[in-house]
Parts: sequence; structure tokens; C-alpha cells
Amino acid sequence: MEKPAQGFRGLWNISFGFLGIQIGFALQNANMSRIFQTLGAELESLPALWIAAPLTGLLVQPVIGHMSDRTWLGRLGRRRPYFLAGAILAALALLIMPESSVLWFSVLMLWILDASINVSMEPFRAFVGDMLRRDQHSIGYAVQTFFIGVGAVAGSAFPWLLDHLGVANTAAPGEIPDTVRYSFWAGGLVFFLSVLWTVLTTREYSPEEMAAFAGSDAVADNPATHRLLAARSFTGSAIWAGAGLAIAFLVAEFGLEKEMYLLAALVAGYGLASAAAIALARAGRSNNMLAHIVGDFAGMPPVMKKLALVQFFSWSALFIMWINTTPVVAQYMFGSSDPASPAYQAGGNWVGVLFATYNAVAAIAALTLLPWLSRRVGQARTHMICLLVGAAGFVSFLFLRDPQALLVAEVAIGIAWASILAMPYAILASNLPQAKLGIYMGLFNIFVVIPQLLVATVMGQVMKALFPGEPVYTMGFAAAAWAIAAIAMLRIVPMVPHGRGGVTDPR
Repeated sequence: MEKPAQGFRGLWNISFGFLGIQIGFALQNANMSRIFQTLGAELESLPALWIAAPLTGLLVQPVIGHMSDRTWLGRLGRRRPYFLAGAILAALALLIMPESSVLWFSVLMLWILDASINVSMEPFRAFVGDMLRRDQHSIGYAVQTFFIGVGAVAGSAFPWLLDHLGVANTAAPGEIPDTVRYSFWAGGLVFFLSVLWTVLTTREYSPEEMAAFAGSDAVADNPATHRLLAARSFTGSAIWAGAGLAIAFLVAEFGLEKEMYLLAALVAGYGLASAAAIALARAGRSNNMLAHIVGDFAGMPPVMKKLALVQFFSWSALFIMWINTTPVVAQYMFGSSDPASPAYQAGGNWVGVLFATYNAVAAIAALTLLPWLSRRVGQARTHMICLLVGAAGFVSFLFLRDPQALLVAEVAIGIAWASILAMPYAILASNLPQAKLGIYMGLFNIFVVIPQLLVATVMGQVMKALFPGEPVYTMGFAAAAWAIAAIAMLRIVPMVPHGRGGVTDPR
């Protein structure tokens, strides 16, 4: 039994909530470095302060994915309860964030905001797979990418627009400008309303309907997964725990940034968690969240393992960009590295325009370039080409000094961004068991988060050692990361056209 095809209205309603989710992310990405520096943070400390965002995603998304796979609340459904809960919490965080007056409170609010956004976002990835049949996955994630782009344009450009409407863009030292404050408040309202639209205009398929659609994929709990987990030795767990201890030793021995202790704790923590999961499975107690998550992580499908490497390098570059674009543009294009100066604040607003540009390009490319290109060369080659185009955009930061000229670089970056948001998820959704989309999408986020944690803990050290006070060279690292991700796409089986709805794997 096949799911009915969704028309334009259905595709629109399924993904409309991502408009608000991405507005929240865009406000966070374009303004948090600005807020941190306004409240007294040094340039080299920005990566460490940003660490709250990827860490919360790492912890929240697999848990929410596991829970949403097993939730059914009648008319409210499976994924929609999480959309709504996350939207309420995120809206409150966006309301409170610009009232921060001390640095530690802004870091705490970033943690809460990012956790809330992830509660809403993770089930949305699986929701597309739930609601669409396989031959519509490409167009479904493309429509989602369109809303991501539109939301990001709105969120990124809003402070710049308010500035041009006469709202104060500067404030006393240590205070957040009204342009940022009002943008966060408006973003919170739109976040809640857009997610509410999706909740009210969609109806999820019941467990019985999903079982009929999915056939052999209907069973979320595969006994073979738990048997394989019980059969694993503790050697791998010991290696992970030992690696964490080794990282901690290197931090202490060579005086590295103390934030790297967090990376050490995460690595060692996974080793301990996997050992506990194996012990529970051997004792016959496999029906618990820890055993499920560790077992599913160990038993990832082959295509997911290959895409993991691509995601790792793709998101390393993105996190470098989000952290460093404001310092780079303010220092090299506007001539100031002082957060209290009008020139720096003007540079911060221009970064909002640049971010709005690459997101606008992504929105357009999602519905035009990506479908056209994937029909001709396949999803894998489409993603490779787009990543190489984006890498060229990062390279141009090393040479351009005209703020207007950077718009060309953002067009290239926007093409890659559109592909990053659509192609890996379309490939993945078509090659995963439908009953476990939530947990696998949550686990896939690990390969989005880990590179961000590495950038947050290591990039500050690299800047101090190689180019202190010269953040522009971080863009060279970003270009190299996207080039490596493009090469890694050669390991993915090429995709071929399949009907009007998109493309599918010939297997």
C-alpha cells in the first residue's frame, strides 16, 4: 500500500513550520557573536561561547527522535506534539534573550534557545519522510529548504531593515541595540505562529496506516539490533573512553583551551554509555532508550555512514562561517574590531544582509536549480557540484575588501547551503526504514554537531597559534572543508531520475 501523493498545498503545509524555526536559527546565527562581544567577550573566546548550541543539538535530537518514533497522541499525532512544545519554549527564549545584561546569562539563554529549536526541528525532518512517499522525498525536502531560506532571509535581514526604518542600532557599552531586541521579539512570535500553522493544517498517519504503508519497515524495534548490541565486546567502549582521557591529558599537559575538556568528556561519555548499553542488552534489558539509541547508532545503514563524513566537513565550514563572518566583515570591510563602535555595528548589520543573501539564494535554488540538476546528474553529483561552488565563495573572502562584492560570494555559498539542507536528507530518507526515521534523523544530527564542537574547541587555538587577530583566514579552512566534503560524495551511489516527483536510488 502506497501513501497518497501530496499536492502543492500539502507540501506547503507540511514544511511551513520550518519558516519560523529558521527565523529563530537565523537570528541566533547572525547576532550571537555580536551580543557576546557587546557583553564583553573577546574575539578568541567566541568559539567556546558558541559551544552551547551544538552541544544541545547533540544531546536533544537523538532523544527527541527516539521518543517521537514511539509517540501517538491521537489527533495531535506523533511528531506535532514536539513541534508545538519546542515552539512555545523557543518563543519565550527569543523574548528573553535580548534582555541579557551579563555574558553568562546570554550563554545560558543560547543553550535554552538552541535546545528548544532542536525539539521542534528534529521531528520536522522525520515528518517529511512520514508524510511523503519515496518518489516525493526530493521535492519534499526542497520545499522545506525553501522555507528555511525564506525564514533565514527574514531573520538575518530584520536588524538591518529596522536600522533603515530609524530604530536605534547602537546602544551604551554593554547594552544590546534596539534593532536586535525588536528582531528577537518579532522572531519569537513568527516562530510560534508558523509552527502552529503546520500543527493545525496537517493530519499525521496513524500507526496502523504507517504499518500498512511501510510493510516490512513497520516494526521500529528490530530484535536483531538488540542481539547485535549484546554480542558486541567492550573493546570499542574502552577505546572511546580511553580517547576521552587522552584528550583531557593533552589539554592539561600542553595548556590547551579548557573548553576542550568538554570534548574529552563527550568522547569518554559515549564510551561509558555504550558499555552500559551493551551490559543492559546482555542482561536482557534492551527495551530502554539508552540501548535503543546506542544500538541504532552502531547499526546505521551503509549510506548513512558514508553521508556522515560529508556532513562532518560540510558543517565544520558552516560553523566557522557563523562564528567568524561578523568579526571578518567588521574588521576588513568596515575597518573596526571594536564592538562599541558605529563601524562595527554597521558591519554587523551588513552581515545580516550577507546571510539573508545566501539564504535567499538557497530558497530559490531549492525549487529551481536542485531539482533540475538532480534530474540530470543525480542527487550525489548535484551535492558535490554545489559544495565546490560554495568552497569558491569562501575563498573569495581572502581577496575581496568591498562589502558589496561579498554578495557574489554569498550567492555561491547559498547554492551549497541549499544542497546541504536538501540532498543528504532526501538520499537518507529514501534509504532508511520508515518506522525509525525519527531516531535515525536524530542520530544523523550527531555528524552535524560533532564538527561544530570541534570548531568551537579547536578553532580558537588555531587562530591564536597561526593568525592571531586575523580572523579572515578561517574562511580558507571553511573552503577546504567543503572541498573535502565534495570529494567524499564520490563514495555515494549515484542517483537516477524517477518520475516527476524527484530522484531515487536505482537499488
